[in-house]
Amino acid sequence: MPEQSPLEPAEGDPFGPHNLPYGVFSPAAEPDRRRVGVRIGDHVLDAGAAARALGSPYAALLDRPSLNPLMSAGRTAWRDVRRALTAWVTVPAHRPDIEPLLHPLDAVTLHLPYEVADYVDFYASEHHATNVGRIFRPDGEALTPNWKHLPIGYHGRAGTVVVSGTEVTRPSGQRKGPADPAPVFGPSTKLDIEAEVAFVVGTPSARGQVELASFRDHVFGLSLLNDWSARDIQAWEYVPLGPFLGKSFATSVSAWVTPLEALDAARVAPPARSTGLLPYLDDADEEEPGGFDLRISVALNGEVISEPPFSTMYWTAAQQLTHMTVNGASLRTGDVFASGTVSGAAREQRGCLLELTWNGTEPLELGAGKRTFLEDGDVVTITAWAPGPDGTRVGLGEVTGRVLPG
Repeated sequence: MPEQSPLEPAEGDPFGPHNLPYGVFSPAAEPDRRRVGVRIGDHVLDAGAAARALGSPYAALLDRPSLNPLMSAGRTAWRDVRRALTAWVTVPAHRPDIEPLLHPLDAVTLHLPYEVADYVDFYASEHHATNVGRIFRPDGEALTPNWKHLPIGYHGRAGTVVVSGTEVTRPSGQRKGPADPAPVFGPSTKLDIEAEVAFVVGTPSARGQVELASFRDHVFGLSLLNDWSARDIQAWEYVPLGPFLGKSFATSVSAWVTPLEALDAARVAPPARSTGLLPYLDDADEEEPGGFDLRISVALNGEVISEPPFSTMYWTAAQQLTHMTVNGASLRTGDVFASGTVSGAAREQRGCLLELTWNGTEPLELGAGKRTFLEDGDVVTITAWAPGPDGTRVGLGEVTGRVLPG
């Protein structure tokens, strides 16, 4: 029996030809040469080499060390390149040219696939925001008065966005508990994770609002993201300006960017809104539903601790994009904006340890013992899948990181 081609992943593989996420890799033989790759099953195709081998006009976009040239080329180019790639990996006549350009995933190094321009993090889950409000304001309203009127967010630090697999050193900073007479300095004792989804901007914009209907014209794709958080540092510093050193030490993103087009079957309507929206955020008449049905799983040292559903997010990515440009701010290729912690209604759907352990008062009972916040050596892995065409599943590339002592 002839050996099965890598271009024929096993039935049900979430990284089949219906998916084809983009990344940047270097093979062991050429560790210093980065190139754009496309994942197919448990292999990665050298997309630039494939374009050259087949005489494709897209070689100028794909034979690069970063996704930025392709991302900046615009939606028409994204569509045409995806169609070409789909043909290259599915049409039998292309196999003699394509198969030699496939590399096993376990034989390559994956890199941050794009140059990050700006990083913005939102706070879009009503369940997460309500839980956090109840934890920190038990005698007040869980949601702040502005929460259902606008997508709350903050600007993070682009220079510490790192690719999945990068180890994260426990950050140090000032901490002060409610009963402490004065702040102290030292490593965070409440290191946490936040399971999120990142949206990556391709097409830049001039200064001025990007309309809701223009979401697909500007957003190249999405990835999983872990916004590591030092809760004790954050609690002392965030009044009155919000997250700073408690967040900026590391944000991990997947090595793979899933094109929006691969997720057409996963589009869903967001939850019903209980408060009227200003016209620029009102998506009631939009042709395409703004939500994504992504099924996320969070594992701590290999043990699943949460399964947050992205479909419950109150604010959509299109609304976030519109809101962050409504003041006149422009978009740049490589801008990343994240959803904020994804949490559902049930305890087992909470997307961070702050919620899962109710700020450390209700420890998780794990196989390796109790856990409140992260300990040195802990490994956090976030994975996800979405419904695809014809009953398939679309896999999102995982994001993982191990905690090093500070």
